[in-house]
Amino acid sequence: MAKQKRKETTTDTNQVTSLLQTTLKSPINCSGVGLHSGAKISMTLRPAEANRGIVFHRSDISGQGAEIPARWDNVTDCRLCTTLGNTEGASIGTVEHLMAALAGCGVDNVEIDINGPEVPIMDGSAAPFVFLIECAGIVDLDAPRLGIRIEKPISVGDGERFAALSPDDGISLGFEIDFDSAAIARQDLHLHLTRDGFKNEISRARTFGFLHEVEQLRAAGLARGGSLDNAVVVSGDKVLNEEGLRYDNEFVRHKVLDALGDLYLAGAPIIGRFQGARSGHQANNDLLRAMFADPSAWSMVELTAEDLVADSGEEPLLAATA
Repeated sequence: MAKQKRKETTTDTNQVTSLLQTTLKSPINCSGVGLHSGAKISMTLRPAEANRGIVFHRSDISGQGAEIPARWDNVTDCRLCTTLGNTEGASIGTVEHLMAALAGCGVDNVEIDINGPEVPIMDGSAAPFVFLIECAGIVDLDAPRLGIRIEKPISVGDGERFAALSPDDGISLGFEIDFDSAAIARQDLHLHLTRDGFKNEISRARTFGFLHEVEQLRAAGLARGGSLDNAVVVSGDKVLNEEGLRYDNEFVRHKVLDALGDLYLAGAPIIGRFQGARSGHQANNDLLRAMFADPSAWSMVELTAEDLVADSGEEPLLAATA
């Protein structure tokens, strides 16, 4: 993956290396089924100009109502996935895995054309989207890359289930889960985000669920596209997928993947530490709303190489326990 170019400016005391915004080098297309609709969906990722951000376009809807910017304040539903909507009633669901891939690969601006109400589930992870981004290539734009620096701790939830942000160098994420099933049990993980670390250690972690929940969802007309090909399914204390798990602690790694995607709806990388415990998409969005509601909790900054672990190479890729 191409390294970002940097602009260098000199101050009286030292040299500061600034990062540039990025977009895709060329358009690229994929297709797959929607996890809940079961419909075949086609999606195209296209280059975008600086400061455009990430914007979805429902190609099956005409007019201005087809555009849905990928922003925290456009989140309309978090019950089964993260769903975005606009004032015209258009929506796009299951955006978190694609958003995680864009965040992990450092893509700031992209136009996304999609002919259905949800992002294709692919294999249930972010890895297929990372592959698409790498095939399309990443190029720099003539504008400084911006980031959101956490200035003070902020959290939502309670002692058992919560999501929190606190000041830290670089981008770091931690998560803890605890299930009665012996197939999952208690797992916790903490990582300093790097591009290679995301690709190798997080992007391949698949979404998961319990067999009885899948049966209930299908009875309600949902999860029509779900299968053992795009999710890890647990029944009792057993994993039903014949190939088993991709990582011993794949479950908590996927929760980190989801959190990274949800947090990228802030509109820029968040420089700080995220910690989640037994929480999900709703808590992630509640956390962003709480952060933006408190102007003293964050500041917008031009990113330098030192701000991102991905560019410093000084931090370990992964530190985890299970």
